[in-house]
Amino acid sequence: MMTSHGTLNARLLAGLFSFIGLAGVLLSAITLASLRPVPHVSLGATHTVKPQVLDRRGRPLTVTYANHWNLHDRRALHEVPVFLQRAFVLAEDKRFHTHTGIDWHARVHAVWQNALERRVVRGASTITEQVVRMLHPRPRTVWSRWLEGWEARRLESNFSKADILEFYLNQVPYAGNRRGVVQAARYYFDRDLATLDRHEMLALAVMVRAPTRLDPYRDAMALKRSVHTLAQRAHRHGLLSKHELERMAASHLALASPQPQVQAHHFVEHVHRELAASGKANPVRIHTTLDAELQQKAKAILDERLTALAGRNVHNAGLLIVDHRSDEILAWVSAHTGPGSAASWYDPVVTARQPGSTLKPFLYAAALDKGWTAATLVDDSPLAQSVLGGLHDYHNYSRRHYGPVRVRDALGNSLNIPALKAMQFVGVDRFLETLNRFGVRSLRQHPDYYGDGLALGNGEITLLELVRAYATLARNGVYRPLHALQRT
Repeated sequence: MMTSHGTLNARLLAGLFSFIGLAGVLLSAITLASLRPVPHVSLGATHTVKPQVLDRRGRPLTVTYANHWNLHDRRALHEVPVFLQRAFVLAEDKRFHTHTGIDWHARVHAVWQNALERRVVRGASTITEQVVRMLHPRPRTVWSRWLEGWEARRLESNFSKADILEFYLNQVPYAGNRRGVVQAARYYFDRDLATLDRHEMLALAVMVRAPTRLDPYRDAMALKRSVHTLAQRAHRHGLLSKHELERMAASHLALASPQPQVQAHHFVEHVHRELAASGKANPVRIHTTLDAELQQKAKAILDERLTALAGRNVHNAGLLIVDHRSDEILAWVSAHTGPGSAASWYDPVVTARQPGSTLKPFLYAAALDKGWTAATLVDDSPLAQSVLGGLHDYHNYSRRHYGPVRVRDALGNSLNIPALKAMQFVGVDRFLETLNRFGVRSLRQHPDYYGDGLALGNGEITLLELVRAYATLARNGVYRPLHALQRT
């Protein structure tokens, strides 16, 4: 027979269990309400703040870290060296392949170790929980750690270990705003993943613990100690031989800063203008027609030429190379010498300047349209005209006159006076129409503004327009715009 005291204890126990059960239900309900939707680890629909511009062979013309995620330097998991994968798992989450998102063994051990030290000396976040933290940033609290654990379990129920590890290796943050092992390898060693040695791979696996404190550019010895600790663990797990361990202990990491990109910033600006004009949204990557190798060679030639002309006060030059058969821009070079930093804003390719005698082929083309032939005779004799209230004497570059010359010879020798005679035959207004058909848009003034002097290039056009017009000549008069974006 139960005594009244026993009945009271039973009631108290029943009430306690009911309270615990109710608290558990409430905690579960609050947890479920606080959990965020399971994200996707592919980043397929991620908004691109700033795309990466590539040359025709995929070589980067720009590098940007303005996007929230690493969108440009990712590798599929099978492209990441196996040793690097194992090094990360060993360093960050050695039971990654067996747990379901939370490593309870590591959590208990971390709590016990932190309690003994009376400070936080060890965390216990799994790789999956770190991925959750990247996808769902929260203030670092006990409650947020609880939620991250449950969201990690949900993430693992929706995606494979391979998917999660691939995302992690491509997005884990490093110093210098770099994300992922590809960007880190270039930032610290100027190398691709496939060329890294095991010492360098262990360094990448260690640095994610404290990217600032373990940055080799800031404290190489702190990183060396941490790498040695991980190397010893790797040796115990059979990932490193004793010889490799000893060699790493006696060596130092060889750091190398990334090489500068191909200088094509004015071309990149043109690409963005062309993309904006197309009305298309920013892609992750922009594939262009530029040949980076040709760009570098053209830049070297132009720099050398400017150096030779420095004594004549020539400090700026532009060079544009196109393929008139495919209408592709292959090189777009802007060069600058002398004091100041004009190269950062001044682009000779799209700055309107007087083209001189380069317009003569189009003038004679207009004359041929009106009835002249290549054999038509034009009188090359002294010529004077009223210009701005005065009398201007025109002359050829040689200061000589050749009498009657055929059109083909006048053009071939770039004679000025026959060109003026051709302008009088064609008319300024008709010549402007001809230039417009060849893609020249900068000459917007009234024909009287230019007068016959337009035959000798007194109007201002851009190098881009001039090259476009000559490409039209090379196509026997068929006009097509030049383009910088690769056509799919």
